[in-house]
Amino acid sequence: MISMKSVNKHFGALHVLQEIDLEVPRGQVVIVLGPSGSGKSTLCRTINRLEPIDSGEIAVDGKVLPAEGKALAALRADVGMVFQSFNLFAHKTILENVMLAPVKVRKKSSADAKAKAYELLERVGIANQADKYPAQLSGGQQQRVAIARALAMNPKVMLFDEPTSALDPEMVNEVLDVMTSLAKEGMTMLVVTHEMGFARKVGHRVLFMADGQIVEDAEPTTFFTAPKSERAKDFLGKILSH
Repeated sequence: MISMKSVNKHFGALHVLQEIDLEVPRGQVVIVLGPSGSGKSTLCRTINRLEPIDSGEIAVDGKVLPAEGKALAALRADVGMVFQSFNLFAHKTILENVMLAPVKVRKKSSADAKAKAYELLERVGIANQADKYPAQLSGGQQQRVAIARALAMNPKVMLFDEPTSALDPEMVNEVLDVMTSLAKEGMTMLVVTHEMGFARKVGHRVLFMADGQIVEDAEPTTFFTAPKSERAKDFLGKILSH
C-alpha cells in the first residue's frame, strides 16, 4: 500500500532521510520510533508530498506520487493525515470541519457529506459536539475530530505524526482508542509515536529510525525484548526505565 525506494531528503546540508526503502502491505500498522531528529516526521510527511523528496520513488496503492498538479491532489485525497497540532479550521464548527473536504474535493452533496460526518463523529465518540467550534473542545476531542476529518475522505492509508504528543496525559487514551479501533478494522496505518504501549499492542511492525535511516524493522515483541542495534538498546533503555 505504501512503497518507498531509495528515498533521500536534505534540509540544506542535513541529510534527514538516507536511502529509505520501505514496503507497507495493505492493512498493516507500522509504528515509527526513534529519538528526536531521527527523520520520523519527515518520513511521514514525504508519503503525501507535504515534504518533497530529493531522489527516489514513493508510491501509494501502486501509483507513484506525482510531483505536483491535479494528479497529486487526487492521490493525496487517498492518504489521510493527522498531525501533532490538530489543524482544524477555528471559524468552522466541528461538523463543518469534517464535511469540508468531501464537498470540496470529492464533490459530494452537502446532504451526503453531512450524514457521513455525523456517522464519523459518532464513531470517534463526539457526535454530541457537532455544533461546537474547535476552541470549545478539549485537545483530545479536537484530535478525534481531526481523525474523523481524515476518515471522511475514505482514505486508503492513514498517517499519524505524533498524534498524542500535544495532549494532556488523561486525553491520550481516548485518541489511542480510536486509532486502535481503526487498526482492528484493517486500516493501513503509519504511526509516528512515543506511545510504547500502543506500539506493542497495536503495531504489526516497529521501524526504529536514527540519523535519517531505518536501523531496525522488527515485529514489536522482538524489538522491545531483543533490539539488535546499540542505538535501539540505548533508546529503549532511556524510555522504558521510567
